[in-house]
Amino acid sequence: MSEVEPGIFKAYDVRGVYPDELDEEIARRIGRAFASVLAEAEDKPVEELRVGLGRDMRLQAEDMAAAYADGLRSAGASVLDVGEVGTEVLYFAVGARDLDGGLACTASHNPSDYTGAKLVRRGALPLSGDTGIGELQGLVTAGEPAADAGDDRRGSYETADVGDEFGRLALSFIDPDRIRPMKVVLDGGNGMAGPMVGPLLEGLPLERVETYWRPDGNFPDHEPNPLLEENRRFVIDRVLSEGAELGIAWDGDADRCFFIDDKGRFVEGDFLTALLAESILRMEPGATILYDVRASRAVRDVVERSGGQAMVNRVGHAFFKSRMRETGAAFGGEVSGHYYFRDFYCADSGAIPALLVLELLSREEKPMSELLAPLHERYFVSGEINSEVEDADAKMEELAERYGEAGAELGHLDGVLVDFEDWHFTVRPSNTEPLLRLNLESLVSEEDMEARRDEVLGLIRG
Repeated sequence: MSEVEPGIFKAYDVRGVYPDELDEEIARRIGRAFASVLAEAEDKPVEELRVGLGRDMRLQAEDMAAAYADGLRSAGASVLDVGEVGTEVLYFAVGARDLDGGLACTASHNPSDYTGAKLVRRGALPLSGDTGIGELQGLVTAGEPAADAGDDRRGSYETADVGDEFGRLALSFIDPDRIRPMKVVLDGGNGMAGPMVGPLLEGLPLERVETYWRPDGNFPDHEPNPLLEENRRFVIDRVLSEGAELGIAWDGDADRCFFIDDKGRFVEGDFLTALLAESILRMEPGATILYDVRASRAVRDVVERSGGQAMVNRVGHAFFKSRMRETGAAFGGEVSGHYYFRDFYCADSGAIPALLVLELLSREEKPMSELLAPLHERYFVSGEINSEVEDADAKMEELAERYGEAGAELGHLDGVLVDFEDWHFTVRPSNTEPLLRLNLESLVSEEDMEARRDEVLGLIRG
């Protein structure tokens, strides 16, 4: 029996290097354990479970997905395999087919030697460190449940193609007839964006410059992580050289998308959240919009100016998806590029934001840079800055005490929130490393933001 590396169990998924940390044997054990966790969550026998399965384009994904399926079926659960798809298509299948849960065999934006699994319960609600991942880890590391259900209790296996159904739902978020002709650079990162988003764009009057559009688990040009500047340099240069109005880049499993404006400037996730919120509120006046604690005040200001209700939320898809169900929020956005939609089973999507932005540019008949200009002129953000610290809790307490005495309003929703009238910041500990993550914003100037940033970093690192 393979020894299980505890570090593969992350805050929101399972992920590790293949085959050193995560191989087919461990995948089978994860499949069996996942069936047990779902059975407990649904309060039903394992033999009654129906579980969705999908996989990305990684070289080891087909074998790993087969191992997950074998583990699920050996425990007695039935598997519906939707094949090689973007992760959100698996979420869609779980919601649309009323399945008890789902497993996406993917390592998202990680390098090619990684593999992993994103796991959800009924309704596409994710397992996380708070709900389910811990129980999964306990079962897997203990070698349980090890016994095979036997051929008489082995779950069934069937396949399904849900691509067309998914496409119809995604396109229902916009009026395709309103999309005007424009030139767009698309960077699929050799991930799942090409086959997932490509068919949705075919009927639109776009001049598409498709780059790294075919799935290739070798990732021959760059890792599929557009949050890193070196991985988006290509699409920025291509937008400028092509004279395109927009660039869109996706991560490996295509559940996140990132935008480059017509001037070649990367669009920050919180500013994009503000623009998308404005679009959602046009369709649903007064709707509730969620945004994460790291975000610029631009989100709250835009939502409230547009007649909506803005609600701050903890970082992480598990917290967004559960809060959306609790509040009925129509939309939620994170700085990291995750965008959630109530009418898409409260799940995150990399396809729907791309469609909404194309519709926004068509409706406003303005370039993206012009739509963003009012935000860039008022809100000055640092981006996320990591610092290694020995004792994150002590450092956060020190910052809270210092700035509380200086008159700041303090919050503890997720780490420490320090709020002054014309500037604010959050510090949050990493789930997996001895790091503090700082996000700071000034409403005065770029220079003021830099001075405040350096002051807080000096305290964190001093």
